[in-house]
Amino acid sequence: MAGVPRVRLPAAYRAAARRAARVTVAAGAAFYLFLYGFGLPDAATYAVFAAVAMAGLSRIPGTGRQRAAVVLRLLPVCWVLITIGTYLAVRTWSAVVGMLLVGFALAFAAVGGPRPAGAAPGLQLMYILPSFPPYDPGSLGERLAGATTGLVFLVLAEAFLLPDPPTVPYRELAARAADTARDCADELTRGRFTLSDAAARAALAAGTGLRSSLVPEAERPAGASVRDRALAQTGLSLRTLLRRLSLLPPAPGGPDPGRGGLDVLRAVRDAAEETAGRLRGREPTGDAHAELLRARSALAAGPEAGASPAVLRRHAAVLEAADAALAMSTAAWIAVRGRAGAARAAPGRFWYARMPAPLLWWRRLEGHAGGRSVFFQNAVRISLALAAARVIAGVDSLPHGFWVLLATLTLTRTTVRETRSTVRVALTGTLIGALVVAGLLALVGTDIAVYAAALPPLMLVAFTLGPVKGVGWAQALFTLVVALVFAQLAPATWQLAEFRLLDVLTGSAIGAVFGLLAWPRGAQDELRRSVAVLLRGAAETVVAVTAQLAAGGVREPAPSAAPGHRSLQHALIMAESAYAQFQSEPKESAGPPPGQDWQATLMTGHHTLWGADRLLVPAERVDVPPLAREPARAVTRLGDRVAGRMLLVSARLDPSGDTPEEPVPLRDPDFDGFAAEPPGAPTSYYAAVEWLDSLLTDLEHITGQSGGGRADRAGGPDRADGRSRDDA
Repeated sequence: MAGVPRVRLPAAYRAAARRAARVTVAAGAAFYLFLYGFGLPDAATYAVFAAVAMAGLSRIPGTGRQRAAVVLRLLPVCWVLITIGTYLAVRTWSAVVGMLLVGFALAFAAVGGPRPAGAAPGLQLMYILPSFPPYDPGSLGERLAGATTGLVFLVLAEAFLLPDPPTVPYRELAARAADTARDCADELTRGRFTLSDAAARAALAAGTGLRSSLVPEAERPAGASVRDRALAQTGLSLRTLLRRLSLLPPAPGGPDPGRGGLDVLRAVRDAAEETAGRLRGREPTGDAHAELLRARSALAAGPEAGASPAVLRRHAAVLEAADAALAMSTAAWIAVRGRAGAARAAPGRFWYARMPAPLLWWRRLEGHAGGRSVFFQNAVRISLALAAARVIAGVDSLPHGFWVLLATLTLTRTTVRETRSTVRVALTGTLIGALVVAGLLALVGTDIAVYAAALPPLMLVAFTLGPVKGVGWAQALFTLVVALVFAQLAPATWQLAEFRLLDVLTGSAIGAVFGLLAWPRGAQDELRRSVAVLLRGAAETVVAVTAQLAAGGVREPAPSAAPGHRSLQHALIMAESAYAQFQSEPKESAGPPPGQDWQATLMTGHHTLWGADRLLVPAERVDVPPLAREPARAVTRLGDRVAGRMLLVSARLDPSGDTPEEPVPLRDPDFDGFAAEPPGAPTSYYAAVEWLDSLLTDLEHITGQSGGGRADRAGGPDRADGRSRDDA
């Protein structure tokens, strides 16, 4: 009607409504087909709960087509879980042992990325459902047929019904960042020795767009495969390259003092353009990577005779940008071609490029197989809680006992505080839903036609409002849904609502108890502990690298040239996983310091690893000669100073020690060793100084102190909003 404003639902409701329509069509069609078409109530039960488990209980990220592909790949896993659950359910002890092992394995699969993590709750239900009466292995074929039909209907609905708007793939985000890097490098080669404000802002925005917290879960390269690891490294290298270009120091005056630097920047521009094309599926006509390697080697071979310290500093900064561009180009090549692109991958930074997929997955699982991994903690917590719930439900023979495990599965959280608040709201919602169910069953009685007619619209409302309005609404509406399902499977009275409330109360109590006993603070303490370990490892690496650089770099490159490379890399993985969980948890008043920049902490680990490998084994594979006496003493002194500050910050963050009240002093106004110009210092000395100064600036952002390094004095563009330099 003309003149009437068009009402548009918020995006969250539109997305939830699309998913609700798909699960309603899939689950309802399969349920009615088996129950009223074939007269098979057992198959109907598995059909409806399979679809609800993988679409309603699971939170698989991505568009409908992406979720359909995941569910289709998981179909054989569902068959295995239903089969195991059916045969182990005949005895309580075997069902409990199976629950313990299956629960741990499915929860621990979250180390594989957002998709396995999102699918895990639904897969848990595939084992839980056959763990209760009737204990009839003879009906396994009917159960598998029902579950398969429900899941196939779900795949079709996700793929073709109400398609979601497309998301931007990470490869395209990286390609756009490479375009920005190309533009920045081009500007630096056309008479400008520093970026304009507009270019600096564009670099900041492009780098920020690659941060994992701002990328849709389905698009994050978080898996253990070669391509995922390489794509993630492409993003990190691009962020580093954009930062290096933004903070490039101005070129000094004189007759063509930066000719070599300009050649390298032109090669960086061409490599960024080639990388963007490759990520978009276009094969390059030349080899910009090789040209960049040659230009970098020429600049690193030695500056012009009589070059001033300012020229050497500029060359060192340009070499760092070139190193980031080489890493970007190599990682993008591997991300596109997989192991076939490993030929140009150097050992060390690209250690994964030649490894077979099973070994990469083993490395991922092995790295998290310990009490300091939040993935391991969550898997232990949920598996113990589910096993305990299965014992109670089996021993006490609770009616509809699988609801106990379902409540334990859905209401257990990673912190006691969150579990307590979730349980309170969930019980309130369940109580309201149970009261409505009791009244409905008492009023309608055994008129199945009413329940059959009411189920589809109720499912549509439940799966639309539940994800948006929260756990209270979800529990209330889901109580109504399951009541209408069971009222059609067998005659039901108002006592069904009583059983539902009792089972949810039991399951939530079990979840709360295990949340209290097993790592009750979630990632709150683990994050502080893991970053403290990370900084201690980084300090050890800094001391070892500067000492080794003073004596001469590594002449025979090893897969992990930097001292302590493997242990520091493992510490970084633990810190990143703890940080990912920390972001999803409510913050407690006794948590980490309020101004803490955890992103800067993680980037410090990356900077330490990359800088160490770059200094000891340069990309051009030239020998790194020992430093002269004065430069060697200067770089060793700077390394000890930065490492000492890392240890001070580590002690401040470690929850097992006493946290100092006063802030950790990082820069001494009377000490300006970073600006020192010892006689006879080569380019490698200034490269080391740039690296150490950037690490100290990272520490300033970790502790929330105002920066005082050269980057700050140069007025780097990333200072405008107070972020860490590598938040970009």
